[in-house]
Amino acid sequence: MRVPDEKLAEVWDRGFTIVEGFLDKKTLADARRALWKVYPKPEDYFADPKKYEALASTQFSGIKIFPYAQRALNRIPVYPDLTDAAERLLGSDDIEIYKIELWAKYAGAIDYDQALHRDFGNHTLVVPRLDGAHTQMTTFILLSDVTEEDGPTKLVPNQFTRDLPLAPQRRLKPGALAEHEVAVTGPAGTLMIYKTDTFHRGSDFTAPGRARFAMLVDMTQRGWRWNGKMSWPHHAGRKEMVKALVDMTPRQRDLFGWPPPGSDYWNEQTLRDVAARYPGMDMAPYRSPAAAKRRASA
Repeated sequence: MRVPDEKLAEVWDRGFTIVEGFLDKKTLADARRALWKVYPKPEDYFADPKKYEALASTQFSGIKIFPYAQRALNRIPVYPDLTDAAERLLGSDDIEIYKIELWAKYAGAIDYDQALHRDFGNHTLVVPRLDGAHTQMTTFILLSDVTEEDGPTKLVPNQFTRDLPLAPQRRLKPGALAEHEVAVTGPAGTLMIYKTDTFHRGSDFTAPGRARFAMLVDMTQRGWRWNGKMSWPHHAGRKEMVKALVDMTPRQRDLFGWPPPGSDYWNEQTLRDVAARYPGMDMAPYRSPAAAKRRASA
């Protein structure tokens, strides 16, 4: 679904918003089936947790970095309504994805409770501007139903933290501002958007046999070299990345920094060799007369 304007306004007002029913039913169902190619089903995990000790080393052991072997999972970060929300929130169509993580948590694997913190510490070299410029859009997309028992992310509306300095960056004491926390709960397919200056934390499960799955997709306006977290060329040699890029549209590839149609990067040599590197990719948009005309006039 298209994120309503009033929901994006909430991001500016309180630092975050929660949108239920964001993913369409087919996209969500396909992604949920694909999860079990990456992670054990909850019933399998809880039947023998020791078999999956790799998921219990740290709070972050359940994170898998994009790209994935499953097309259904690779489609989530480039979901058109997510791109649309980012363009509208960031005030530009010249945007890029700078982080994608798939995250699984299982009750009892480890204590997932965290202190309240802000994410900008490892998303930018500097600090966020608080006037709305140079904003980064960070998100959680729930791929499982999340209740209060399922270790939901908890956030504090910015009205209660605006007077807390950005630097030096710090975590708040356990229990601080607990009375103001909002839990990110909702059915699978729910989207949560927040800003990197918003205090939030992970919480622990409060019932046994529970599991939580989410995809985190973060975007920023292109060209702000002080922002970022991942380098997509670092993953370009992986067969999963080749497959993911082949499956994308030109607009979706652009979100990863791919040269767009009309770029002066494209000539007969690069068209030929990129096609060889990515078998099956439709190169027509980069060969089109309009694209060639733009290259010639550049």
